[in-house]
Amino acid sequence: MAYMVPNPVPARATAGERMLFETLRTNLPEDYIVYYEPEIDGRRPSAVVIGPDLGLIVLEVADYTSRSLYRLGRDEWSVWSASGEKVSIMNPLDQARDHARGIADRLKQQRVLTEANGARLKFAIGYGTVFPRMSQAEFLRYRVSDAIDTSFALCRDELDPEDEGFAPDALYDKIQGMFPSRRKQRIILSREDLRAIRSQLVPEARSGAALRPPFEVQDQLLLSAHPIDPLDHAQEQLARALGDRHRLIRGAAGSGKTLVLANRARLLAKQHPDWRILVLCSGLSLSRSLEQTIDRMMEEPEDLFDFPNDPNDRRLYRVEVYNFREWLRNELRTKEEDIPTLLRMTDRGEAILPSYDAILIDEGQEFEPEWLRLVSTCLNPRTQSLLLVEDSAQSMFRRKKSLAQNTGLDFRGRSKILAMNYRNSMQIVQFAWDFFQAQSPLRNRVKHGSVEGVDMIPPQAAKRRGPDPIVKRFSRLKEEMDFVSESIAYLHDVLKIPYADIAILYRVKNSYNQPYIDDIRDGLKRRSLPYAWVSEDAEPRRDRNDGADGAIRISTIDGAKETDYRAVFIVNLESMPFSLEEAEEREVSLLYIGMTRALDWLFLTYSGESKFTAYVEEAAKRRSESTSSHRSG
Repeated sequence: MAYMVPNPVPARATAGERMLFETLRTNLPEDYIVYYEPEIDGRRPSAVVIGPDLGLIVLEVADYTSRSLYRLGRDEWSVWSASGEKVSIMNPLDQARDHARGIADRLKQQRVLTEANGARLKFAIGYGTVFPRMSQAEFLRYRVSDAIDTSFALCRDELDPEDEGFAPDALYDKIQGMFPSRRKQRIILSREDLRAIRSQLVPEARSGAALRPPFEVQDQLLLSAHPIDPLDHAQEQLARALGDRHRLIRGAAGSGKTLVLANRARLLAKQHPDWRILVLCSGLSLSRSLEQTIDRMMEEPEDLFDFPNDPNDRRLYRVEVYNFREWLRNELRTKEEDIPTLLRMTDRGEAILPSYDAILIDEGQEFEPEWLRLVSTCLNPRTQSLLLVEDSAQSMFRRKKSLAQNTGLDFRGRSKILAMNYRNSMQIVQFAWDFFQAQSPLRNRVKHGSVEGVDMIPPQAAKRRGPDPIVKRFSRLKEEMDFVSESIAYLHDVLKIPYADIAILYRVKNSYNQPYIDDIRDGLKRRSLPYAWVSEDAEPRRDRNDGADGAIRISTIDGAKETDYRAVFIVNLESMPFSLEEAEEREVSLLYIGMTRALDWLFLTYSGESKFTAYVEEAAKRRSESTSSHRSG
């Protein structure tokens, strides 16, 4: 997937712009960058695409239907506005060309980007138009092609993955051909070249203030992937002792936050059978798992005289479990981009929202301020029973305002901290945490708890021991996968670990010249090992099985954020920190989260060099020397 700036696209984007950016994000190589409306010397092109083998392409979105067009010329168009008025606009291709020229003039200021004489850029700049509401057939039928050559126009059926005419390779080829001189890209842009281009497109990059798109990494337990251990005494007491009204729980990785939330929902449902209770999270698979876990907990009796309910009769308790976007769609009949309008209408008393006596939010740090405001508006003011559960490692990156500003509730003195790790072995917890402390620029902000602040909570301890993480270096990815496949065969055949309890995680799917995912799959095929690529689709569905039963899971690290496995292989580690990610602490946390997906076995392999591979190699060496010294002593 291409690297998007910003991510996600702002709510003001039109439906056509959203289709364009989602298609580019999903179908371009991962070392491509796509900007939405970057401001360059007062200009705002719809999109700018940069690729090492591409150069730079400027795209202008023409969000018109065939009925919007009145008269089309090479220079000027007449179109019907939404209000029914006839207006004159510049030919969208001319707009794109003007934007491209302006960007070229800006980039020539960087000597590293020009040829020897400094008069010409050493790479190609092209431009094109996008018609997301018009098919190629309509483009020809209404003679738009008289004003814009078809090679410089992307139409709906070339963008919409749902259209039978869509083909990713054709999209890629079309973009590659949007150069007026048809000049073949002669060089491959280096990391330094890309950095120089970005410094001119994004002023913040020149001043050193890194762009911080919303952080998508979250540490959670997939409750349905493995049999869940019952709450220990401390967790159960916490769920019971939270008291009434609003509460906040922050915890370290694997501390059982989600399990406490599920048990809290169960207790509220049994204590207040007339209450309407809402459970929300951001991830789809987690919402499905929470629903199953709460259902199972509701069947468990409180004591000998508490007879279990019929699990099929949900009328006996009113617990509704959704991920946030699903809740918007099913209960509010609205979309995320319409939240600001809905909030304004609610403030004026023009909208009626559902009311809940208790709301429990998991993955709280993933909730945007407007999400929290909307959810809080649906809370019964009499009960004020809101439980917010957050991962401390991620809230420190996302939270811009206080929770009091976002929810109207003051959480000071109403918080709990969870530090015990219940998921991973002691060896994995320690290895991952040592990595975080050594690599994160935010390591000095690690403390044992703050409610409204951004302090991160370190794992206090782990409940069990296991094997040390295994670190291996190879000369190429093919050799990595031979080792991975051989290790998986051993884990399955000798240690009897099911294939479905094994995952291969990667950071980068492909680059302009190397399809890493193909090497990963080919390595498993050579050993005839079953696998399911669970991150192949950008948006999973609630009813989607994330892989065939009994198959090894292949996923991005980000895609595995709600899961855990007996054994985890993180391959191609040299791709981290990802060269396009300006905020390195995000990469540190992403790898930390990836390592803590492993319950018992953790493997880290690589066939190149990076800051992270240097650390894990040195850490493995120190551990080996320490073990040898201990044995000899």
